[in-house]
Amino acid sequence: MATIIVQPGGARAGKQRVDLTTIAHNRLMLLLILFMLITGVVILRLTWVGIFAGSGRGGDVAAGLPARADIVDRNGVPLARTMDAYSIAARPSKLISDPADLARKLHEIFPDEPEAAFYKKLTGKGWAYLRRRALPEEVAAVNALGEIGIEFPREKERLYPQRTLAAHVLGFAPDADGKGGMGVEAAFNDRLTDAALRGQPFAMSIDSRVQGALESELYAQLVQTRAKGASGVILDANSGEVIAMASIPVFDPNKLQNYAGKSCSESPLCNHMVQARYELGSAFKPLSIAAAMDRGVVTSMSKTYDATAPLGIAGFRIKDDHPLGRWINVPEILVHSSNIGTARIADQMGAEPLQHLFRELHFDQRAPIELNERAGTLWPANWGRITTLTVSYGHGIAVTPLHLASAYAALVNGGLWRPATLRKLKAEEVPEGRRVFSAATSARMRQLLRMIVAAGTGRSADAKGYRVGGKTGSAEKPQEGRYNKTSLVTTFASAFPMDNPRYVVLVTMDEATGQYGLRTAAWTAAPVVKRVVERTGPMLGVLPDERRDVDISDLMPLLHGDKEKE
Repeated sequence: MATIIVQPGGARAGKQRVDLTTIAHNRLMLLLILFMLITGVVILRLTWVGIFAGSGRGGDVAAGLPARADIVDRNGVPLARTMDAYSIAARPSKLISDPADLARKLHEIFPDEPEAAFYKKLTGKGWAYLRRRALPEEVAAVNALGEIGIEFPREKERLYPQRTLAAHVLGFAPDADGKGGMGVEAAFNDRLTDAALRGQPFAMSIDSRVQGALESELYAQLVQTRAKGASGVILDANSGEVIAMASIPVFDPNKLQNYAGKSCSESPLCNHMVQARYELGSAFKPLSIAAAMDRGVVTSMSKTYDATAPLGIAGFRIKDDHPLGRWINVPEILVHSSNIGTARIADQMGAEPLQHLFRELHFDQRAPIELNERAGTLWPANWGRITTLTVSYGHGIAVTPLHLASAYAALVNGGLWRPATLRKLKAEEVPEGRRVFSAATSARMRQLLRMIVAAGTGRSADAKGYRVGGKTGSAEKPQEGRYNKTSLVTTFASAFPMDNPRYVVLVTMDEATGQYGLRTAAWTAAPVVKRVVERTGPMLGVLPDERRDVDISDLMPLLHGDKEKE
């Protein structure tokens, strides 16, 4: 039988080993807990920095938000983009350099910013931008100053790579994820900031090639004629899409200035195509005569009207600038731009048909287009007899040039009015349109408009082979309760090719002086249309063809043969 001998210190040694194991386990758990706490603090700190650090800078884009959608032209050319960019900012409380010395060095890097402006920011109470959209070399130069109180946040910036091109149409967005300030950026703000669609560029109806040509020709004419301003639009006559829209002077949406308090006539931000309203003069005459055709007032092109002397009514005298002094027919009224002849037709027609047509063309309200910045019209308060007569030739009513462009689209496309749009439309998205002229009247007006260019006041718009048709309009600007005879707004409203109209081209010049000091539309606005059509026709798929034209052989014999005048 074996004997078990128990050593006196064995139980104590075993207990010591258990105690050491427990201590080691507790220490390990303590270290693990400490590590987890440190990890948690780091994660919380990173989260705080990533989400809330921007609140101290006031201008940072919130982390994780997708960028504002790009804007492209109808061919995919980028017109507005959101990109990561550097900014330069300062925390005055952390500066280690003398603010005055630092301001001087910053002014050397950014000479366009006054040294005093930098000093004010460097000595302010809070975080402040020193530069937005800084170039990499500028960031490197500032970083080399070694100032720990200067930071270089990366932010989303809205950039316009084509600079001034289509600036009035595009508008601007002060912040990449803020609200648009004007133009498409403001009108389509919800679409551009829609989280579900931000990956998809917004396609405008604008063709950047055509836009560039229009702006170039408008600017050249403005300089040549010493005009106060110029504007133009190219409209798809069958869909209402705006292919180009320009207003001179221009601005660069990348470099906005403070234009607050300036009127539309003074501010480069003003889009004169939709924000300026004018009495557009004789360009209204084709609309009035078309209304008379549809109402059965004008039933024959050969019918004549008394233009032997000024038309007197209620103490006023309606006269022609270059009177023919005889009875004239409808083609002659338009070819020679007779106020007297147009007024006599309107007098026979009466006020109601003219009012009805102009309301159908939206002349009594803002131009139907997506832009927010649109001027209201000046609609006559009293449609008496004298008003009916003067409105028929474009006096006593003021609309924007875009109103007239949309009206001319209906006049030549078969009679269907459609609203203008800045969206690129698919075939199935084109509105059916609302009939405002009969198809027969529209066909006749195509002939008459072509005659004006072929043999009348619009001859300087005759781009060979493009079959341009249109009408001049020269109106005196109202000033201090009367009309200023030396201050004209001149317009040429046209379409091409007139045998199958595809595009409306309208140009308006503000106080231009043409060759030999002549100021009327025939000398100031019509030549621009000719050059624009010649440059943009091939871009738009319309090639010159002198073998084709509108058949006006039945109307040409009706012209008396007098020298064409406006």
